[in-house]
Amino acid sequence: MEVILVRHTSVDVPKGTCYGQTDVPVRVTFEQEAEETRQSLEAYLPFDKVFSSPLTRARKLAAYCGYPDAETDERLLEMNMGEWEMQLYDEIQDPHLQEWYDDYINQPTTGGESFRQQYQRVAAFLDELKDKPYQRVAIFAHAGVLISAGLYAGLYSWDNAWSNLPDYGDFIFIRN
Repeated sequence: MEVILVRHTSVDVPKGTCYGQTDVPVRVTFEQEAEETRQSLEAYLPFDKVFSSPLTRARKLAAYCGYPDAETDERLLEMNMGEWEMQLYDEIQDPHLQEWYDDYINQPTTGGESFRQQYQRVAAFLDELKDKPYQRVAIFAHAGVLISAGLYAGLYSWDNAWSNLPDYGDFIFIRN
């Protein structure tokens, strides 16, 4: 099965904001960015099934690309940043922040999750997807989901995964 994972377009929050699972708005450039994504995806059509994170920024891009009824799944949410949601990283006053910076893979955010926990839920989704009869699937989601899927597919290693961060509106291709 071929799986195309699409990162949402850019969001309208100040640079450096920890927004994780907060349902933030997309930028005013949404239509231009979404059109570029839609055109890039044409080379991979058709999709047997389309999934999306439940957050508006992913669902809106899915709808723009022609999939307003994409099936949503909670496992495709961005990482839960807990108490840090909607704070500027530079202004987070939490004694656990440095612990998270030192080991974000295993250390959960205060009241949230670690990257490994996000990976585990994305991997569970992809494991379940393997049992479906689809040939080509699209998933509209978030950077953490795309990086997790790349790890799952063996495209990246844990020590360099985040150096492969796709831009807003870009996608990765895996075989599941």
